[in-house]
Amino acid sequence: MQISESKRLFAHAKTVIPGGVNSPVRAFRAVGGDPIFISKADGAYLYDADGNAYIEMINSWGPMILGHNHPLIREAVIKAMESGTSFGAPTAREVEIAALIVNMVPSVEKVRMVNSGTEATMSAIRVARGYTGRDKFIKLEGHYHGHGDSFLIAAGSGAITMGNPDSPGVTSGTAKDTLLAPYNDLQAIENLVVANDGEIAALILEPVPGNMGLCLPDPGYLQGLRDICTREGIVLIFDEVMTGFRLAKGGAQELFGVIPDMTTMGKIIGGGMPVGAYGGKKEIMEFVSPAGPVYQAGTLSGNPIAMAAGLTMLDYLDTHPEVYSRLNEIGMQIASGISSINQSLGLDFTINQLGSMYSLFFTQESVTDFESAKTSDTALFGKYFQAMLHRGVYLAPSQFESLFLSTALSDDLIGKILQAHEESMKEIIS
Repeated sequence: MQISESKRLFAHAKTVIPGGVNSPVRAFRAVGGDPIFISKADGAYLYDADGNAYIEMINSWGPMILGHNHPLIREAVIKAMESGTSFGAPTAREVEIAALIVNMVPSVEKVRMVNSGTEATMSAIRVARGYTGRDKFIKLEGHYHGHGDSFLIAAGSGAITMGNPDSPGVTSGTAKDTLLAPYNDLQAIENLVVANDGEIAALILEPVPGNMGLCLPDPGYLQGLRDICTREGIVLIFDEVMTGFRLAKGGAQELFGVIPDMTTMGKIIGGGMPVGAYGGKKEIMEFVSPAGPVYQAGTLSGNPIAMAAGLTMLDYLDTHPEVYSRLNEIGMQIASGISSINQSLGLDFTINQLGSMYSLFFTQESVTDFESAKTSDTALFGKYFQAMLHRGVYLAPSQFESLFLSTALSDDLIGKILQAHEESMKEIIS
C-alpha cells in the first residue's frame, strides 16, 4: 500500500525536528495517529498534502475570525511586501495599529508590539514587577500563558503552596516566585494574598480560559479579582491572546465589563501573522524602556508585514460589528446542535460555549476549572477526534483546547459539521 504524503513528511520531519513538529500539540499524541500536513487553507477549509479537504474548527488557534486567506488581508500583505519585509526601524503603520488597539481595548492607554503571545506575557510580568517593586505573581491552574519559564509551573498541594517546575530546564529559583490558585475560587486568591502580604506584583489569568478546554468565569468572579487587586495594589493582567477581539471588539474585558490594569494580546492583531502585544494603563506602560527602566526589545517587533495584516483585520472588526453577532450565532448553532444530538444518544457530556469558542467534554460533571476538566474521558475524545477527521472535520487534537469558529462557516457547513458529529458518535458507541 502506498504511504500517504503526510506520513512520508512526518517520518522525514522526525529525523530533523524534535518529535517531528514545531509545537507539541501538533504531534497528535493526545488523540492517536500521525499528524496531517497542511498544504493550503482557504475560507472554511484546510487542505492536506494528500489533497483532502477539512472543515476548519481551530482557525490557526484563533486568529482567523474571517476564515483563511481572506482577500482583504491577503491583498494587504502582498502590497506591504512590495516595500520590503523587515526594517528594524519605526514605521507609520505601527502607530496606526497602536492607536486602533488603544481605541478598541478598554484597558489599553499605551501598547508595545512584540512577536508572540509568549513574549507579551513574559514582558507584562516583568513590567508589573518593575512597576510595583515586588517579585511574586499569581497564575491560575490550567491557564496557559506561553512557554516562559515562570509560567511552566504545576500546582502544589494547597492554595498557598509554592509552585514546582513543570518542565525540565525550569529552575526552582524561577518557580519560587510563581503562586498558584484554582480558577473560579476567590477565597484561594485571598489566602495567597494573606500568606504573601505585600509581595505580589501581579495576578495573570485568561479571563475566559481556553487551554483546559473552554471554561467560563463564575458570576462575579472577574470583578472579585478586580476588587482584590485594587485593594492590594496588585497589577491585574488579562491574557487575551485568545479572547481579545474575538469575544468582542474589546475582548472579554468589554464583554464582562471588568477592566484589568494590563492586557496581553496576540494572534488576531497580526491577522494570522506572528505577532503579540501588551498594553495597559499609561502610568504602568511608562515604565517600559526607553520611557522607563524596564528593558524589553525586539528586532522584528512591529514587523511591517504583520502590521499590515493586523491593521486590516482590526479595522474590519472595528467597522463591521455584525461580525460578532454572526460569530455568536454560529457558536450557538453548533453547541445547541451537538447538545441535542448527544442527549438523544444518551451520552454523558458537558459543552461550554461563549461566542465563537466552545469545548465538548466527555464528562457528566460541570466543567468550571482544571480539576473538573480533568474528569473528561480523553480516550473517548481521541476516538471522536479521529472519527470527525475521517468525515472531513478538523478539530483541535486535544480534549483540553478550545475550538475557534469563523464567519466562513455557512449554515450549510454547520449542518455538515453536526451530521459528522452524529455519525461519529453513533459509530463510537455502537
